[in-house]
Amino acid sequence: MSMPVFYATGSRKKAFVLSFLSGLAEPLGALIGFFLYAPFQRNGLGLLFGLVAGIMVFISIDELLPTAEEYGEHHVAVYGFIAGMAVMALSLVLFA
Repeated sequence: MSMPVFYATGSRKKAFVLSFLSGLAEPLGALIGFFLYAPFQRNGLGLLFGLVAGIMVFISIDELLPTAEEYGEHHVAVYGFIAGMAVMALSLVLFA
């Protein structure tokens, strides 16, 4: 983020300050999320991990499979997706 701001304004200080403030968004969001979620942490952590994993799988399928189809390797991507799910399921059965 700092390079476009630096080239637009010519000010290194302004570029540094704005990129630093932008970088604080993630840890600040993590702290807010932690304090909001702390009362439910004991019972809902598995549910939260499941929801996040589902979101990640959806985004992967929604973005990667159409791109693979566009470049002609759709079936290879689907086979890889299924193989990855099988490896994860097997690791859960063997190591859980």
